[in-house]
Amino acid sequence: MRPRESDVWRDGTVRERLSWYYNVLRDLKPAKFLICKSLLSANNPHLMSEEELWEEHGRLKAEFSDRLTEIKGNDTSAKRLEKPEFSFLDLKVELLKRMLRKCIFCEWRCKVDRVEDKKRGACHLDQTARVATFFLHHGEEPPVVDQHGSGTVFFTSCTFRCVFCQNHDISQDENAGAPVSPASLALMMKSLRSDGAANINLVGGEPTPNLHVIMEALNLASVNVPILWNSNMYLSPESMQILTDVVDIWLPDFKWGNDQCAVKYSKVPRYFEAVSRNHFQAQERGDVIIRHLVMPGHLECCTKPILTWIAKNCPRVLVNIMSQYRPEYLVEREPKKYGEIVRRPTSYETYEARNYASQLGLLWEPVS
Repeated sequence: MRPRESDVWRDGTVRERLSWYYNVLRDLKPAKFLICKSLLSANNPHLMSEEELWEEHGRLKAEFSDRLTEIKGNDTSAKRLEKPEFSFLDLKVELLKRMLRKCIFCEWRCKVDRVEDKKRGACHLDQTARVATFFLHHGEEPPVVDQHGSGTVFFTSCTFRCVFCQNHDISQDENAGAPVSPASLALMMKSLRSDGAANINLVGGEPTPNLHVIMEALNLASVNVPILWNSNMYLSPESMQILTDVVDIWLPDFKWGNDQCAVKYSKVPRYFEAVSRNHFQAQERGDVIIRHLVMPGHLECCTKPILTWIAKNCPRVLVNIMSQYRPEYLVEREPKKYGEIVRRPTSYETYEARNYASQLGLLWEPVS
């Protein structure tokens, strides 16, 4: 049974593993992006070369880590943080603007100039971010929903082409939704938090191609709210370097246990190496709930290898075994081509996945 949102924080393991997120959620600590805004950059980021930007980013990253440790140990609140003329977050914004000119936001590493070129990369996006909808979402995991809902922002387009995507109307159509500026995105965040949002849940589609707009919106935002990254985790190492100082809680997917399944069903190469690397980095730098969708016929090739890897490499994360796969989109349209997944997972497959997670000592929360 799904625990009530009001009861979930009584679980000592959940409170311990999501302790940072809980403190920001309750406004007891400042969100990480506000800490980034309080750290002084030695120089104006606009005047630095890209090499100098990365060098300064490394220095400030170490300073951020020390500052975060200090804040965890005392009663510092968001109200006590002041923004200098040029901050760590300013520097991140500038780095992403440079990266956009030769885009390497994700592991496709298309190197397309998304500002000038008419040619589009894997996400099919130029520099404009588009949002399909934003609202208080009550269907996520209990810690994420809390009492009032998750402040969810659905971006259009995606870096994957999953043949069964349940959100294909926005993930596969780069023109869906409406354009959003950093200022309007910052206002969305403020409005959602004012309405009681437990967090700002950045999802899609996929948020990764919109990193430049997201980071600039956070630079404009002043409300204290946890930032949740809800992603396929196919980010580049450079994007992860920028993002890990900003995200308070990660809600990543871990879909495939091998590259063959990833290529066949999500059309992406080098999946396991990239996604496992990013999951490991996320749990080193923050609170994490990993989602794994049970696919019909994929217990041995995907589910069990993924859970085994998590137990070995990320034993402190929470894991949600999800059973809501349905044969939709291209699977429904071309059943002969994808015949092996033209069904729901059986009750045995779902039970076996959850039982295996339990045997490995992983905590999971079913969502129905």
